[in-house]
Amino acid sequence: MDLEEHKDQLKLKLKENVKFFKRLKRMKPKVLDQMIHPIHEEVFSCTDCLKCGNCCKTTSPLFTDKDISRIAKYLRIKPSAVVSQYLKIDEDRFYVLKTAPCTFLGADNYCTIYDARPKACRDYPHTDRIKQSQLLNITEKNVEVCPAVFNIIEKLKLTLK
Repeated sequence: MDLEEHKDQLKLKLKENVKFFKRLKRMKPKVLDQMIHPIHEEVFSCTDCLKCGNCCKTTSPLFTDKDISRIAKYLRIKPSAVVSQYLKIDEDRFYVLKTAPCTFLGADNYCTIYDARPKACRDYPHTDRIKQSQLLNITEKNVEVCPAVFNIIEKLKLTLK
């Protein structure tokens, strides 16, 4: 699904998705994990994130102190330089990127700091993590950003019919 089609589908499914996420929030956590993880594997077995890169183009991960240190070492600069050059503190007091798209996103959608990327990027879109019930608010937002997450939720709807 290309990004234009994704945007169109989001509009069509908005009310349905709000209702569906309310339903998911009432599910037993282990049951939700058992259902969503195989769907995650199925969807990502045929998803090429490099063809999209919308997550890197539109959102910022949260940067931990460990992330900042790892990136600084990779770039051979001081952690304070990583902060001053690339990051700002958001309203929740987290380090996030100053700009979008991500400073480290190449024109080919490859990450120029891939081996040192933040943990949030490594884990994105988080649909393979345990305790999905605790991540449903994030997943609901990620449906808007990531066509693969949209597809995961659509397949989960079919499973739960």
